[in-house]
Amino acid sequence: MNGPAEPADTSPVPDYATAARLDDRVFVLLGAGNGIGRQTAHALAAAGARVWCVDVDEERARSVADETQGVPYVADVTRRPAMRTLFADAVRDAGAVHGVVDIVGMARYAPLAGLDDAAWDWHFDLVLRHARLAVEYGAEAVAASGGGPLAFVASVSGLTGAPQHAAYGAAKAGLISLVRSAAVEYGPRGVRVNAAAPGVVWTPRVAGLLGDGGRDLNAANAPLGRVAEPSDIASALLFLVSPLSSYVTGQTLVVDGGVGVKFPYPTIGGAP
Repeated sequence: MNGPAEPADTSPVPDYATAARLDDRVFVLLGAGNGIGRQTAHALAAAGARVWCVDVDEERARSVADETQGVPYVADVTRRPAMRTLFADAVRDAGAVHGVVDIVGMARYAPLAGLDDAAWDWHFDLVLRHARLAVEYGAEAVAASGGGPLAFVASVSGLTGAPQHAAYGAAKAGLISLVRSAAVEYGPRGVRVNAAAPGVVWTPRVAGLLGDGGRDLNAANAPLGRVAEPSDIASALLFLVSPLSSYVTGQTLVVDGGVGVKFPYPTIGGAP
């Protein structure tokens, strides 16, 4: 087509390798002691961050802190006084908090008809309450330190439906909504808020529940032909908290090996 020549691109080229680094930044990692949390501690430390390794279990907190030259910290992050004290201690001792990663969460699968009030409340405590507190205290600490990222672990259960996932899925859907609202409210203060939503992840707990047969079935269901390792989710979280994602906020990144884009799903016995 005839027309004016397109002007030459003279925009500056960032140092992309440096943008993947977290040198001299302090991160509070909630649920650091096992599985995705442990791998995330290693990912953050490898990128140069100093990691506060928070876990309800003292032995696990100390173990992962020793592995990553981090700071062990014991707290029940579902409780307000513990979270308030955690971030006050981190700011006092480290001088600033530049980012927060929250991977805490667990499910007890049961049909809707089998859910009592205690089971429902348990899920919302263990999936959503700590996330709200992490925003309330963590986002404030990060904003006061000049801005930075918060990243959460959501779940595909919060985006789709599945039998026996009602309480867990509802709580994770609430977490995804919280991420969006927090991103809007804290964005003007330089705070980004995002989440990664895994499918099946082969953590020690899941391996114990499903066994080798469950691994094979889930690998066969994934277009990529394998089940996610905790390191796959840690890698996604590392991207979400690094400067490489500096214009990403309010988003939930699905990390499920392509399972969620398939149709139809396989069924028992191969029936269509």
